[in-house]
Amino acid sequence: MSGSQSGAANAENVNGYESSTGSTQRRLGFWREWTTKEDWWSIWIGWGLVLVAYILYANGGSIRWLAVAPAQWTSVSDAAHFFALHLPNYVALLAVFGVLFSIAVAAQGQRVAHFVPSFLIVFAGSIVIFTLGAWTDASKYNLEPPLVALAAGLILSNVFKLPEWFHAGLRVELYIKVGIVLLGATLPFTLLVWAGPVAVGQATIVSLSTFFVIFLVGSALGLDKRFAAVLGTGGAVCGVSASIAIAGAVRAKREHASVAITLVIVWAIVMIFALPFISRAFGLPTGIAGAWIGTSEFADAAGIAAAQAYGDLAKHGAGAIAGAPEASLQAFTLMKVVGRDIWIGIWAFVLAIVATTRWDREGELQVRSRAGEIWARFPKFVIGFVIASAFVTWVASGHTLGAYRKIVAPEFTAPITVLRTWAFIFCFFSIGLTTRLRSLSATGVRPFIAFTAGVAVNVIVGYVLSVHVFGHYWASLG
Repeated sequence: MSGSQSGAANAENVNGYESSTGSTQRRLGFWREWTTKEDWWSIWIGWGLVLVAYILYANGGSIRWLAVAPAQWTSVSDAAHFFALHLPNYVALLAVFGVLFSIAVAAQGQRVAHFVPSFLIVFAGSIVIFTLGAWTDASKYNLEPPLVALAAGLILSNVFKLPEWFHAGLRVELYIKVGIVLLGATLPFTLLVWAGPVAVGQATIVSLSTFFVIFLVGSALGLDKRFAAVLGTGGAVCGVSASIAIAGAVRAKREHASVAITLVIVWAIVMIFALPFISRAFGLPTGIAGAWIGTSEFADAAGIAAAQAYGDLAKHGAGAIAGAPEASLQAFTLMKVVGRDIWIGIWAFVLAIVATTRWDREGELQVRSRAGEIWARFPKFVIGFVIASAFVTWVASGHTLGAYRKIVAPEFTAPITVLRTWAFIFCFFSIGLTTRLRSLSATGVRPFIAFTAGVAVNVIVGYVLSVHVFGHYWASLG
């Protein structure tokens, strides 16, 4: 063999070896991405729970036994009796969540020996918080479990010094990402069709206008764009859940989500009392008032309390309020729970793209983002949300709204909603336990001004749309 032929053969072998090595490294990198990243583990856990729930549902069963939740109670003895009666369910739920989260933690190189005892404490605290939220008078005091979890965590973390090992179980991002994926499984796209074009259209107008007002005012006041985005979605969609979801999507600081949640809670409590009072003063029919409450409220529990209160006023003949009493809650559900809450996934998807292609590049050399880099930065749990929603849409596609509520919801999606609530409680409790009030006060008055500007838009635009633009539609409900 000549020298040139030998050289060519050697070059071919080297190139072949390098090509093979590069291919192997890419495969290993791809596998490592899917097995060690928190975003992917949130998808595997969320999808796994949804798939098990569907398999049982398709074969005439349900995951309800595992998805235990405290029953409503009026006395402590009633609550204790329910807990004792369903102790095996709670133990099974702890085991399932504990094993799934431990596998995810171990895959990410964290110490499971520290995580397990910490998560046991988080789970025990979550049981107490969830049980408190099941109190018959809880809605009267806005004691929604995720909000109580946040408050309890803040009190404990700012009064007591927590041991370092305990922080291993405070996996805020993992818990909320699993919760968001499960949230997708409870919001089929067909709900938009069932809600009607009026509810979807009004929710779209409100969501867009409120977000951009808060975002632009916050940016003008010098807030970080990620912080402004978290505040904007907190006011435009479902306050607490949206704040957490968008904070993860745009990679905002943890305290940014805490500030947004605090502002949501403050204004949600104000609206519980203000909206029914003003609606009664204006003599609004129940359906119109419910739509306005759904447009202007920031938390589902607070809005339900306000809408129910107005419906009760109509039921008891206070001021001869027009409309069926249940129309208030129906209109609220269409506007808030369906029309606005579905925007969580939309905003998370859009803002994640904006954050990875624009905001992450600010202050750096202007280099065109490659598709691979965008994919690496993109929060994968948002995709998990969308696919879970698409899957449940397929499950619900062969049912009418009535059949969905009667068959699919109680046996399939309702248990998933309970599991989602548990994940949210774990998350909010962990946020409180890792947040110092000193960091919240350091943000100043600017976030309050930006969010309050959105409140004004919510209330005014919501009133105009509910009363003058789509008033005939809302008045006809019930």
